[in-house]
Amino acid sequence: MNARPNIVLVHGAWADGSSWSGVIERLQADGYHVTAPQFPMTALADDVARLRQVLDFQDGPAIVAGHSYGGQIITALGPDAPGVAGLVYIAAFGLDEGESLGALLSQGPVTPALAHLVTDKQGFGWLSEDDFVHHFAADVDPVQAKVMYAVQQALAGSAFTDVMGVPAWKSLPSWYLVATNDEAIPPDAERLFASRMGATTIEVPSSHVAMVSHPDEVTQLIKTAAGR
Repeated sequence: MNARPNIVLVHGAWADGSSWSGVIERLQADGYHVTAPQFPMTALADDVARLRQVLDFQDGPAIVAGHSYGGQIITALGPDAPGVAGLVYIAAFGLDEGESLGALLSQGPVTPALAHLVTDKQGFGWLSEDDFVHHFAADVDPVQAKVMYAVQQALAGSAFTDVMGVPAWKSLPSWYLVATNDEAIPPDAERLFASRMGATTIEVPSSHVAMVSHPDEVTQLIKTAAGR
């Protein structure tokens, strides 16, 4: 068994596992065993099932980090999260029991990154290229941002209406990175999530995709969690 905890990285909507590449490289260089699976985004239950599958495959305890909607996935592990030693939220949703993404997002104006969300015939939402490059990944090199746009994972509409059960953060230590220039989730909402879960919190002047534009800070926060 690895003496250090494993690291499991959970991508969000409109991204995929490759969005963690810079963080993966840094963690692997420091000797961590890292897994960054692809999630189907077909339903919250499907995404949680994939996460449980990956966690069951780990040899020893794991720190689980989620970005954006990935925070919804790790939160939905609930109080039954065997082998999970801590949760790290990177500009991520940290809902409480009884809340849904749709109800939360409806409390304020549509954020710039989601302003022109397109829903296909199967009910999956996609970001437009302009919103992705200029708002979702605003501080990423435009060439790289367009590659990220090309591999985006669309999100099932049901994800906005799924109601959270007992959140995992109520029984696990948590860390949170607030992206202060986020144009997908309002930074004040991120601060609220972090505050009510009692998370150890840092703030970084980043767009929504902090793990891409600020991999050093994201890696360090994950390592801090692993060190506990």
